[in-house]
Amino acid sequence: MPAVPAGSYYQQGQGPSCWDRVKLGFMMGFSVGMATGALFGGFTALRYGLRGRELMNNVGKVMLQSGGTFGTFMSIGAGIRC
Repeated sequence: MPAVPAGSYYQQGQGPSCWDRVKLGFMMGFSVGMATGALFGGFTALRYGLRGRELMNNVGKVMLQSGGTFGTFMSIGAGIRC
């Protein structure tokens, strides 16, 4: 399989648009927030003594909340830099 030539996604001399940068900032922030939420939410839920379904529901909720929050702030930061 041949390598993708440089500049095939964007025209020569052009970078990603501002909207692409905002989307990328949100995706990066969301993934970092999800990982952080898994760590902190998991340890907190285990500390409270949650097990089984309660543990998974609580950790999933914390992951989505922290991912959405951090993703929003990262996308705002990327939008400001445009």
